Amino acid sequence: MYDPRCNALNFWRLIFAAMVVLQHSWPLTGRDITGPFTQLFTQVWVDGFFVISGFLITSSWMRHPHLRDYLAARLLRILPGLWVCVLVVAFVIAPIGVLVQHGEPLKFSSQILWAVNNGLLNVFYVGIDGTPKDVPWPGVWDGTLWTLIFELICYAAVAVLGVTGLMKKRWLIPAAFVISLIGAALAGYPTQDFQTIPQMVTRFALVFAAGALVYQFRDKLPANWWLVTLCVGLVVAAGFLPNYRVYAALPLAYAVMVSGALLKRPQLQLRNDISYGVYIYGWPMQQLLAIIGLDRLPAGVFFIVATAATIPLAAASWFLVEKRAMRLKRRLQSKPEPETQYLEEGSDAAAESKVQGH
Repeated sequence: MYDPRCNALNFWRLIFAAMVVLQHSWPLTGRDITGPFTQLFTQVWVDGFFVISGFLITSSWMRHPHLRDYLAARLLRILPGLWVCVLVVAFVIAPIGVLVQHGEPLKFSSQILWAVNNGLLNVFYVGIDGTPKDVPWPGVWDGTLWTLIFELICYAAVAVLGVTGLMKKRWLIPAAFVISLIGAALAGYPTQDFQTIPQMVTRFALVFAAGALVYQFRDKLPANWWLVTLCVGLVVAAGFLPNYRVYAALPLAYAVMVSGALLKRPQLQLRNDISYGVYIYGWPMQQLLAIIGLDRLPAGVFFIVATAATIPLAAASWFLVEKRAMRLKRRLQSKPEPETQYLEEGSDAAAESKVQGH
């Protein structure tokens, strides 16, 4: 079903990241997201990220089950880009915002504390000296970082199950999916209110496990556009029900992974993956645009401007930081199988959305 050398997964990741920026263009301009598709519009994009991660990270371990190499690959994909991002936000974007508003200069210690805490994924440390101020969503400089800790938890779970030998058991991934499904059904997941940690854990565990399950049965699943369309329809229908993932995690995983495998157009086979940068820089740039008064724009126009402002930072993150870190990863690893290199190339862009909002 899946050719690691010929697929559109980087394209889908970029679309998901852009849709996160679009989604945030409502709350970050002081507008509410309403309507029957609110749940899908605010949640499905990051769920798609976790589906892809579940598939590719499971594949990575199965093809190259060495703990040191696995940890190096995972951490070097996530952390260097994150660390540069928090430094840019703390020492460039936030000071510019304060300067525009003629506020008091930020305390250096506050900038350091914010950068260190967020670099270590203490995502509850959201503002720097109370900034940003006088914006529709005050006090949060990068509200997309909170899902990264759940991404790393999923990576750690695969490592633990792999080291103990359980990943070799054919029953393990189906069992993990069923347990996650039951947990998600019991925990629930609100659309608008703040979520609890159990709700967030079961949410991401479920969609990650769904991606892993598609990987396990990849050679047995039929791959055609008719079934992709059917699965998309099931996801949309489930969007009208509470906690749609309980009903549609597997259809979502099938739709994302199989469409990514079936899209063979060279234009969609992106070799450079800027989606992680779009994801982690989108919110800070939107806050900066709100500070200079562009939150008065219609949400759709605000999205276009924010995306245009974010892409240069995302591209710089990819070419100057993330891509170089991946080269370092390959130098640190024992020689991987050729296919594994393609599988991991740009594979783990994390994902999501507003603090406690998806």
